[in-house]
Amino acid sequence: MNKADQPARDTTENPEDRGRGPYDPRAEAADDLWFLPTVDDEAEPDFLLPGPRAAQRPLFDPAEWRAAQDRLSGPLAELAVAFGALDERLRAGPEGWRHRLALMEVADLGWWTGERIGAERLALWLGTRIGATGEDAQALARAGWAVRRLSGGPGPGDGGWERGLGAFLGRVESFGDGATETVSDLAEIMDGAGGLHPVTAAAVLFHAWRMLGEGPAQDTEAAAMAARYGARMARPGQGGALFLPLALTGPGGLRATGAMPERLSRWIAGATQATLAALLHLDRIRDWQAGALSATRDLSGRTPARLIEALSAWPMLSAPMAEELTGASRAAVQRNLDTLTARGLVREVTGQGRYRVWGASV
Repeated sequence: MNKADQPARDTTENPEDRGRGPYDPRAEAADDLWFLPTVDDEAEPDFLLPGPRAAQRPLFDPAEWRAAQDRLSGPLAELAVAFGALDERLRAGPEGWRHRLALMEVADLGWWTGERIGAERLALWLGTRIGATGEDAQALARAGWAVRRLSGGPGPGDGGWERGLGAFLGRVESFGDGATETVSDLAEIMDGAGGLHPVTAAAVLFHAWRMLGEGPAQDTEAAAMAARYGARMARPGQGGALFLPLALTGPGGLRATGAMPERLSRWIAGATQATLAALLHLDRIRDWQAGALSATRDLSGRTPARLIEALSAWPMLSAPMAEELTGASRAAVQRNLDTLTARGLVREVTGQGRYRVWGASV
């Protein structure tokens, strides 16, 4: 073959291809794959099949909750009136009443969570740290946490949702002050529910945490957060109601069944019944306390009155608890408790000669 028959040299040859064999890939071979889709390295991959897709909706749509809230304005107003009466009753009563209601609320909540710890046993454990066994020590610890959260401290929405929820639940990252991922997700949901009534927002908070949370304390945490946030409709000031009762008449309002409007209706009805039950219980405690003080006017010293005040705050008292709460000696406490029992004002519930426990004869 002569020189004229030789093919012309490709002057556009890529310098990087020099020295490659005939079957070695060229540098621009990957760019020639025109049939592959263009992928953005920074974008998240989409593994869904092509086709029509439904519009994305928020997990808890505030507009739907607001529409259901508007339809339930009548029951919501009845709940607000009942809770306002409870708030005023607690402002006029002794400090121990709030503690007593918190104990009762958590004890009744245990029947819904399945832990079934009575108010008497919970009171003894909180007061003296006795009564816990290996099987239910964690359940008592969770119940004690709920009583403390319902009795005082900042609420779940104080200082912003993410910070408030992280502090209320004790869920913060191991390094730094940031909240955990699940708490951040819950805060994002609650940020969108800012225009809702506190009772409605409490329902969103309850159902959202039951969906996002994890662990054995999930239901107790959800109820405690919702109860504290629902009390935001109370009149500002000290001494009033710190939480909205939810479980004093049973867990009917806590069941997550049915459509969203049905859940909200059941939530409001359950809170109304529980609030009315709290009012009736405080009426009985107030009448008992007034009658007990009148029946012990002939007794000398300040111990009888202090015992009556302690029994109005705690469902059950042991002698060591009464000694600590009243500041009296053990002998004075036991002597006055026996006197109150003989007059029918208190009752001894154990029936034993040692480790006795007393409660008000309400």
